Amino acid sequence: MKNGKGFENKIGVHVPSLLLPNKDIDLTKWAVIACDQYTSQPDYWKEVENIVGDSPSTYHLIFPEAFLGYNNGERIGKINHNMLEYMDKKILVEHGPAFIYTDRRTSRSKSRKGLIIAVDLEFYDYGKNSHTLIRATEGTVVDRLPPRIKIRQNAPIELPHIMLLIDDPDKTVIEPLSEKAESFEKLYDFDLMMNGGHIKGYKIDDENTISGIISSLEKLIEPEVYKSRYELDSCGEPLLFAVGDGNHSLATAKACWETLKSGLSPEERENHPARFALVEMVNVHDSGITFEPIHRVVFNADVKDLLDKMAAYYEKTSKVVWTVLDTKERILEEAAKYRGQPGIHAVPFVSKDLKGLITVENPAHNIEVGTLQGFLDEYLKSNPSARVDYIHGDEVVDRFAVMENNIGFYLPSMDKKDLFKTVILDGVLPRKTFSMGEAEEKRFYIECRKIR
Repeated sequence: MKNGKGFENKIGVHVPSLLLPNKDIDLTKWAVIACDQYTSQPDYWKEVENIVGDSPSTYHLIFPEAFLGYNNGERIGKINHNMLEYMDKKILVEHGPAFIYTDRRTSRSKSRKGLIIAVDLEFYDYGKNSHTLIRATEGTVVDRLPPRIKIRQNAPIELPHIMLLIDDPDKTVIEPLSEKAESFEKLYDFDLMMNGGHIKGYKIDDENTISGIISSLEKLIEPEVYKSRYELDSCGEPLLFAVGDGNHSLATAKACWETLKSGLSPEERENHPARFALVEMVNVHDSGITFEPIHRVVFNADVKDLLDKMAAYYEKTSKVVWTVLDTKERILEEAAKYRGQPGIHAVPFVSKDLKGLITVENPAHNIEVGTLQGFLDEYLKSNPSARVDYIHGDEVVDRFAVMENNIGFYLPSMDKKDLFKTVILDGVLPRKTFSMGEAEEKRFYIECRKIR
């Protein structure tokens, strides 16, 4: 496979031709946060809409999931129209083929370094038992793909909020670029809206630098290095890229490509633009990457009935102990005592009338999120009026959990150093196991790429 600049490689890396807004566009209004954030907070998106107004913006090119279910067809049609208009009117102009080195600072984190690249979807499989070079870290909910497919299948361009992680403890791939960033052409340098921080982007299009990046990536999965890092007897099928954010967006791109390629000749498949997906690559060891827990809030539930069913569910296979406590602080303090203890999981909960902790001995899952999610999946099947949302930040759980007929569950964070080895040995994690930072630190849409 040859990519945008003729580089051949066996790791599915493609040098994309990029589309960026022209120099007259207000980039603070242009860039908006990933569409799968603030799904239970439509007021956030209303504020974004007020800030953007009629200005050119990625807000007009995406479908915030907070609004899914409301005039879907009309909004998708408008999105596709806007994409074409932005290209026809030269609001989007071509830069490439190139990578983009990014430096993102948020209000609470250190600088986070990334690299905008494209990856070959033939090297990716979101299946639970995948052994491809690019893998999901969490379970993919296939039922969540259809609305995303409807948006992408006729779209002329893509916008990424996908973040792929690499496990590069010696910092050989991305970090060396920071030392010579100012020698690259600066493409953007601006403040992100809604407390999103600041971002800079630098164009990398010289062949020596690109070749060096690809070579450094290839070295990460050299058999002896790979076996040593993960204490494996054999290299097997190596994992190079783990999906950190945007798993369902990448799965959507894959599903659309699989449908499209069936009607193409072998020659047409080789370099069709829809075969590739635009992503940001980040080192899991970057000091700006933090793994935050993703909590759960169940809405519109009979709380007592839910807790009774929860106890019955776990008692089939485990010993369950309930502890009722009076404050959230005491609940989390008690839960912390169980962290790291083998054979026991502690799940704190808060509702309007009840607060406490459920401990499950000899759980069926390896981590707390699996223990909780297993029950919630079963509960929602038999209680269709209830729904669960995945929440970033304790304060949001605090606000929703105490509302009538709601209950919130707090979960611990995962050590990011364990991610790759866990996926290699155990397969995908339960969905929404971790978040890379808080909601406001998620990726903002800036770059685009033609897929038609």
